[in-house]
Amino acid sequence: MLTPVIDEDGAPFWEYAARGELRVQTCAACAEPRFPPRPCCPHCQSFDSTWRRLSGRGRIWSFVVPHPPLLPDYAAQAPYNAVLVELADAPRVRLAGNVVDSPGAPLDSVAPARLRVGAPVKVAFAEIGGITVPRWLLERG
Repeated sequence: MLTPVIDEDGAPFWEYAARGELRVQTCAACAEPRFPPRPCCPHCQSFDSTWRRLSGRGRIWSFVVPHPPLLPDYAAQAPYNAVLVELADAPRVRLAGNVVDSPGAPLDSVAPARLRVGAPVKVAFAEIGGITVPRWLLERG
């Protein structure tokens, strides 16, 4: 499985995820959230930031169901989904991930027909390859 590459700017995101918290880097000067994390605010150019805890709720902004040829580690899990989730607390932030039935469920645990743009989701965390990653659960809505 592919695992994230953790750099200095993004390390706090993964540390909070390991604690079951969804946090996004936010500018301490203008309060704009930013993702991916980076040293300088693209809105006001401040280098001061904080990590704001979010509700973990959002909506599917976009999704795809990959078709062969697939990377070998993923072929056995097809059909699976890859989603972009727009966060309810930070609508300009979109996180990539997968919608699953439960945090540790396989990538193919949700039938593609159940997905739709705009569907409400909530974050759940699962340890994959030694790193805790956010995954998404469908909410009734």
